Amino acid sequence: MTETLNERTLLPEHPDQIAELRRFLDTSPSIEAAILRSPEGAIVALPTEVLEALRLVAHALSEGKAVTVAPLHTTLTTQEAAELLGMSRPTFVKLLDSGTIPFTRPGRHRRVRLTDVLAFREYRRAERAAGLSELTRISEDLGLYDETPPEPLKRH
Repeated sequence: MTETLNERTLLPEHPDQIAELRRFLDTSPSIEAAILRSPEGAIVALPTEVLEALRLVAHALSEGKAVTVAPLHTTLTTQEAAELLGMSRPTFVKLLDSGTIPFTRPGRHRRVRLTDVLAFREYRRAERAAGLSELTRISEDLGLYDETPPEPLKRH
């Protein structure tokens, strides 16, 4: 069965089986090698990246979430990278021009490595979390969490 590499969204249609799979994967966290067996008995080893994808999909589906699987090239256009980061292309190009994310220019157009884009995304997430933690710490130091909020104004 040959399937084209298009985006596909999977819905949690078999919740009992998905829950059982998630429990199995959660109780066997040290699984580094797994096999897949066909109905005819043929066996193939699952690479670790496929096993990790299976874990992530099982977790999301067991929580009632849909999962979209989409192939990505290992190098992206500036538009693809901007969409992955949830920003406009011009904003992404500014990041490239500032040297924040490395890129190549094999012809007229810039190309970025998927690994660099994902690393930047994780860096941004960590920066946001650190900023939020710092704001929380400052608010606690100032005693802002100890105050009782005022009663809301009532409209007549």
